[in-house]
Amino acid sequence: MLRIHCPWCGTRDESEFRYRGDAGRVRPAHEAGLASFSAHVYERANPRGWHLEWWLHVAGCRQLLKVLRHTQSHEIRWVGRAEEPAPLPEDCAP
Repeated sequence: MLRIHCPWCGTRDESEFRYRGDAGRVRPAHEAGLASFSAHVYERANPRGWHLEWWLHVAGCRQLLKVLRHTQSHEIRWVGRAEEPAPLPEDCAP
């Protein structure tokens, strides 16, 4: 089980959170067209390595967090508020 450090509530079990998706994806512009929006919603990469993700603390403060997690080891290197700039995954090499 993952242990995620919430900036407001402290370290909590993964069961208190819900995964909300890839925080590195940018929503297409309004005039981009239906194909761009369909790709944004339905097409997903399956990354290996460091990945920036959205997590919602549903059983706590209900805040949206950015989490930098390694998809193979599940190591969490950084957790921040939604508006905080995240460190680049390249900067998180052991």
